[in-house]
Amino acid sequence: MKKLSRRELLASVAGATAAGIASIGLPGTKSGASQNGKPPSKFAEPVAPPAAKRLSAEDDALLDEIERAATLFFWEQADPATGLVKDRSLAEGHDSRDVASIASTGFGLTALCIAAHRGYLDAAKARERVRATLRFLAGKMTEHHGFYFHFVNMRTGERVWNCELSTIDTSLLFCGVLTARAFFDDDEIRSLATKIYERADWPWFLDSGKMLSMGWKPEDGFLDSTWDSYSELMMIYLLGLGSPTHPLPPESWDAWKRPEFNYFGFKYIGSNAPIFVHQYSHAWFDFRLKRDRYADYFANSILATRAHKQFCLSLAPRFSDYSDQLWGISASDSEGGYVAWGGPPAMGPIDGSVVPCAAAGSLPFLPDDTLRVLQNLRHKFEKRAWKRYGFVDSFNPLSHWTDPDVIGIDQGISMLMAENLRSGFVWETFMKNDAARRGMERAGFKADAPQGAKAEKKASR
Repeated sequence: MKKLSRRELLASVAGATAAGIASIGLPGTKSGASQNGKPPSKFAEPVAPPAAKRLSAEDDALLDEIERAATLFFWEQADPATGLVKDRSLAEGHDSRDVASIASTGFGLTALCIAAHRGYLDAAKARERVRATLRFLAGKMTEHHGFYFHFVNMRTGERVWNCELSTIDTSLLFCGVLTARAFFDDDEIRSLATKIYERADWPWFLDSGKMLSMGWKPEDGFLDSTWDSYSELMMIYLLGLGSPTHPLPPESWDAWKRPEFNYFGFKYIGSNAPIFVHQYSHAWFDFRLKRDRYADYFANSILATRAHKQFCLSLAPRFSDYSDQLWGISASDSEGGYVAWGGPPAMGPIDGSVVPCAAAGSLPFLPDDTLRVLQNLRHKFEKRAWKRYGFVDSFNPLSHWTDPDVIGIDQGISMLMAENLRSGFVWETFMKNDAARRGMERAGFKADAPQGAKAEKKASR
């Protein structure tokens, strides 16, 4: 049995639409012009982060509930000896599968920090679980040049499904490792985390090129696909640039493409991929009011989320469940199995299903819009969409299908973005790492003021 990664699924469905995104003729899309016919403004201009808004007691209570439920998943569905977290589990618990994901484990390490900070878990127990995880990763887990296989047996760490040594999934793991290093005042945790991160040989994964390969297999060598166009790749390159031992060259940040995408007047850097590509790097790296020579990526994700909402609403004539209170499609389970679906443009066999982590992963970008969806999911669809570990991975209000599972990375992005909206805790903790700050500095990030502040400054001259 072969388990496809999200990236392999995306590659299989993208096809010819991956090229020339800005020129695609889409309903409601005007290439090279805004909706009102005027030339489009520069995309991804800095804006005041909406994450600064005050939450109502009702909204804060919902986010707290989401985080507590996700904590249960990351605590119960991890092996206590290795700390490796399952790729997926039954949403009600009591799951007998034993396949872990290193990406889930990275989210899980961050979840333990949040849980200790919030008091969801006893801090001493969370600390010991983190220690156990890092001991296993540092000394017993199979690695090559400091990188790990995507899917492994949760009890032994052995590779399963003939999977790849993965740059993105190892990067998600490293983000969790570095969050734990910054949060816990513990010499052993700091030492182990440093060893795990600093032994990664980033230039090796360039395979003599300018861009990182998506993976490597002992049977075939490097995968043909590279991280060559905007996606969740930002965290990979920033971690590589920030390495004090085996850093990527600064020009690697400029090597990947940033295609311009225009949908319903929303002009942003985009790709033919689900909404999660605009979320993952932002779970840890704090891009607020910063920009490189190309864009303000936080503002970019705001625009991408607005475009995704508009895209879902445009499907309402076909799927009557989609509305202002019910939208969001990202790579997830479906009645037909795991699919990389979403838009714009439309990709995958969209059938009216709703994926809760699509809205939850964009909480800091559009708080009011996404909270409206999550409140509706929690209360109107409680019996179908909410289980022991929180929201199921997906469900279809039209066909009455409900996913029996939750998926670790989807629970993880929901929990981390909920906490970032509430307090900015993950951003604040992760960015304490010199490697994170150094990576952004080497990529050319500088502080930038929102448009309102710029206008006020100009007017005062």
